[in-house]
Amino acid sequence: MKIKYIGVLLIALGFIACESDDSTTMDEVQVDLSAGSADFSNYVALGASFTAGYTDGALFMASQGNSFPNILSQQFSALGSGEFTQPLMNDNVGGLLLGGNVIANPRLFFNGAGPAVLPAMPSTEVSNVIAGPYSNMGVPGAKSFHLLANGYGDVGGVATGQANPYFARMASSANASMLEDALAQAPTFFTLSEVGGNDVLGFATSGGSGVDQTGNFDPTTYGSNDITDPNVFAQTFTALVGALTGSGAKGVVTNVPYVTSLPYFTTIPYAPLDPTNPDFGPQIPVLNATFAPLNQAFAFLGVPERSIVFSETAASPVVIFDESLPDISAQLFPVLQAGGLDPLTAQLLSAQFAQSRQATAEDLLVLTSSSVIATLNEEYFNQLITLGVPAATAGQLAVNGVTYPLEDRWVLTSSEENSVRVATDAYNVTIENVASSSGLALVDLNGILQQASTTGITFDNFTMNTDLVFGGLVSLDGVHLTARGYALMANKFLEAIDATYGSNFIEAGKVAKANNYPVTYSPELQ
Repeated sequence: MKIKYIGVLLIALGFIACESDDSTTMDEVQVDLSAGSADFSNYVALGASFTAGYTDGALFMASQGNSFPNILSQQFSALGSGEFTQPLMNDNVGGLLLGGNVIANPRLFFNGAGPAVLPAMPSTEVSNVIAGPYSNMGVPGAKSFHLLANGYGDVGGVATGQANPYFARMASSANASMLEDALAQAPTFFTLSEVGGNDVLGFATSGGSGVDQTGNFDPTTYGSNDITDPNVFAQTFTALVGALTGSGAKGVVTNVPYVTSLPYFTTIPYAPLDPTNPDFGPQIPVLNATFAPLNQAFAFLGVPERSIVFSETAASPVVIFDESLPDISAQLFPVLQAGGLDPLTAQLLSAQFAQSRQATAEDLLVLTSSSVIATLNEEYFNQLITLGVPAATAGQLAVNGVTYPLEDRWVLTSSEENSVRVATDAYNVTIENVASSSGLALVDLNGILQQASTTGITFDNFTMNTDLVFGGLVSLDGVHLTARGYALMANKFLEAIDATYGSNFIEAGKVAKANNYPVTYSPELQ
């Protein structure tokens, strides 16, 4: 059986937030700009991908120019701040090379149907180090404890995953840490942003395939997709703020948003199998008849909730693997055989559906699952062929999300989402407490994202939300912001700075204007 998954990412640029002229016919009252109690003469930004300006799945020159720290520096310049330097990429293609080999893909662009990888070759070679330090110390992919890690910028460790390629090309030395390079600049003002986001993001985007390391206080033992223990995060964040404020610098920190509110997790419906699809609809009676013996066995074993039934009148959920379910393969095999199935079929079904169920509204399908739903799982197909299963039968049994449960990496279950939320809440308690005790401004990124994902958020004459592409806030990769989103973020920083330090950027009109920042980049920009 071959089913083509259709219509998941029907996107039109024409639906991007309605534009209008920001000009006004009224004479504006000029207000003198004041720094309040802050000193912006030497601004340093420390953080991860948002700080760097990462967008559309990559970092590139134009996106770096529209990073929120660079936007902030333009406002700070009115008060005599120094030059704000960034480790610029070589081009607007994005992506990275290591020894001439591509290790990070070019940026995404909108091809008329959805996000697509720009058909170009990256030119930024990681081993061509442009040693800093730089004012913008944003490093995509950095977790909280990475900011303190010596050797995180060692080019020799990039291939093994022990170092970060973005930091490796900008670190002042192979053994430097991100914090050390930031402190070396003696900042008078700093932003410490989205620290903690990557501590849960890898777990979430991998469909919960990592480990929740709560209770493990040794981050050197963590995998790349693991959740950082809240105590490790607390020690790290406290140390970062203590070091940055140790010489009297003031600054702004952000809390961690619920990453599962991002379109990477909300775009693909849990029930995408449409009975009107000519490749799927006619197969439904056959599928239901095929699953009938399995469903009877589930009922006999007391787990009727695992039954698999496809609707002929409404969209049906995909079938998923759920590792939290008890493995009932040993019980399932004899029941299926007793029900009349031959030993081979009973063995295959008992192994295939021992920890499976149809998805519910509580499950989040990651954005990349759209490319595999209802397609042939070639690995399982080949396994069946080696077992002597006829090709036609093997093809019927190996359809992702239909006859073969979607693998863990494609689905974030409700229990896995809860692990992300619990860790995020713990991180945010630490951030709020440390910010308060240190007298720092705090930007509520979590609240901003929640507002954008529900009612939408107003920026000048635009209403922005978290819909993929046409929402205007989140870029084509479903996680990082658009340039306009980063401009909004910069303004939220300015609001927090005004409230904490008595400056008046907002009142003086020293803010980013929405019309000056795009929501997409042309594929011609290279």
